[in-house]
Amino acid sequence: YWVPSIAPSGMAFLTSSRYGAAWQGNLFVGALAGRFLVRIEWRQQGKGVRIERETRLLGELNERIRDVRQGPDGLLYILTDAFNGRSIRLLAD
Repeated sequence: YWVPSIAPSGMAFLTSSRYGAAWQGNLFVGALAGRFLVRIEWRQQGKGVRIERETRLLGELNERIRDVRQGPDGLLYILTDAFNGRSIRLLAD
């Protein structure tokens, strides 16, 4: 959880290797109030999960992130929440 709340919205585990090994298996969460995409690096620890690192992405867009999904091509697709909202394909380097 986040304090103050980022108003989490859609989330997706990245299973593809399109962005390299460092991102594979990471969790990506949209933030409505935060207006960014969160990348969460985690690992299994016993019966629980340990959060290793949180990175905030796409904050420069200053748009509410409504949903995030991995497409059949292995890339991440982000949907913004606005009257003139956008569908964004996050390209790999």
